[in-house]
Amino acid sequence: IRILGAINFAAFDEFTTESERLTFLTQQRDDLLDAEKTLLDTIEEINTTAQRIFLETFGKIRENFITTFKELFLEGDECDLRLEENVDPLEANIEIIAKPRGKRPTSIDLLSGGEKTLTAIALLFAIYLVKPSPFCILDEVDAPLDDSNIDRYTRILTKFSKDTQFIVVTHNKRTMESATAMYGVTMEEMGVSKIVSVRFNED
Repeated sequence: IRILGAINFAAFDEFTTESERLTFLTQQRDDLLDAEKTLLDTIEEINTTAQRIFLETFGKIRENFITTFKELFLEGDECDLRLEENVDPLEANIEIIAKPRGKRPTSIDLLSGGEKTLTAIALLFAIYLVKPSPFCILDEVDAPLDDSNIDRYTRILTKFSKDTQFIVVTHNKRTMESATAMYGVTMEEMGVSKIVSVRFNED
């Protein structure tokens, strides 16, 4: 008893205070653990849903890409979109395969400028078909194309223009020929730009 020393009459109050603090901190820790679990479950659910929607959309885009590519090129030409295997689809690389007849490029980089452009247009419209838009602006998309490829390009624009209004920025005369209305910018006076419009109709 002598070794224990004087009695601390405030010990019970200190115990009560520390006990309350321990209870509070334990509750806070439990709340954080519950929040972490809920958050991880939510992330898992979001990832699962995102993967499912992505794979569904990717499948539709792939089908549309093959169809549109064959419209721009020839029926026997090959193309495909492939996802990197054994990787989370949301993180995977997408490989674009385009093989016009008579060519067997190992990479899309080996295609000519015109072929790359037509492949990009096919992919653009493949994505567009999944979620169509009432308006679409194409800025100098046809610049790398020669006359025969321009005809393919304008043909597909005409096809899709039934549901979408296209605003095409171009310097190509053949592209302009396929338009229903034309807007040009001229400068009659130095430093003063003026818009000139022409609307074409069957008459």
